[in-house]
Amino acid sequence: MPRFDRLTVWNRMLETGVTPLFYHPEVPVAKEVASACSRGGVNLLEFTNRGDRAWNVFDELVPFIREEIPAMAVGAGSITDPHTAAMYINSGADFIVGPNLDPDVMRLCNRRGVACVPGCSSTSEVVRARTLGAEIVKVFPARALGGPTLIKSLKGPLQGVRMMPTGGVKATREDISGWIEAGADCLAMGSKLVPKDKVRDRDYQGIEENVRRVLGLVREARESD
Repeated sequence: MPRFDRLTVWNRMLETGVTPLFYHPEVPVAKEVASACSRGGVNLLEFTNRGDRAWNVFDELVPFIREEIPAMAVGAGSITDPHTAAMYINSGADFIVGPNLDPDVMRLCNRRGVACVPGCSSTSEVVRARTLGAEIVKVFPARALGGPTLIKSLKGPLQGVRMMPTGGVKATREDISGWIEAGADCLAMGSKLVPKDKVRDRDYQGIEENVRRVLGLVREARESD
């Protein structure tokens, strides 16, 4: 069962401003990356359901995080159906993130009291997600759909909707500032935040430093917005 209630998770996403996305088939590596993110200042991790043994790794990762990094909320991403969502929730997922908007996934999460961040790519999907109880919507694939301009356009008629662009967010001052200025409430980042070469080289200190740097850029952008 989840360790953190959905209000806590949503608030943490918004306050931190960065949600790391990560997958690796090896449990020891996943543990090290989670620890590096926490040391870098982000106690939030989305483990994506994208590869072989993803659930198996997650099932072992959760007890480690609860014991060694108790302040970290860990969720499952790339969830497209309620059966998979239930499997991860039963293993302790604090939140569920989808690339799409699936009403059945949202209803399941609502019944279980788990934060759900559905993927949306249009005004209609965002409105429907809000109707189903979403507090934060994942705009995906954000870069391909128009980048910061898309966020700004959606925020016009949909004021009050909190948006988390995902897909193509770069770890540069210029790009992060552009998303924040356009109205993004938080950013989801994968390999730009947890670089594949650093994972390959087991450079966990490098991952920690990159997370800390990106977190600083988000804070800087928010202060100047």
